[in-house]
Amino acid sequence: MTPFNPLAVWGLGGGELLVILLIILVLFGAKRLPELARSLGQAKKEFGKATREVSEELNKTEPQPPASPPSSSDHSDNSSKKT
Repeated sequence: MTPFNPLAVWGLGGGELLVILLIILVLFGAKRLPELARSLGQAKKEFGKATREVSEELNKTEPQPPASPPSSSDHSDNSSKKT
């Protein structure tokens, strides 16, 4: 069994990935690449944090069963008294 390769989903191999990275390097320049990578990392971290918080909030607020109406045993005292 072959290990999971996320790039295989889009049909990208090593050569295609290299071309894409070279195009990104030409478009943004070598000085901006670390900034872009840092920004992407921070965005991924914040997205993961927000996802966890929403998941925890949904798990915390589970629906509770509705309260049952009062029983009719309160009227039993009246039925024992005969007039």
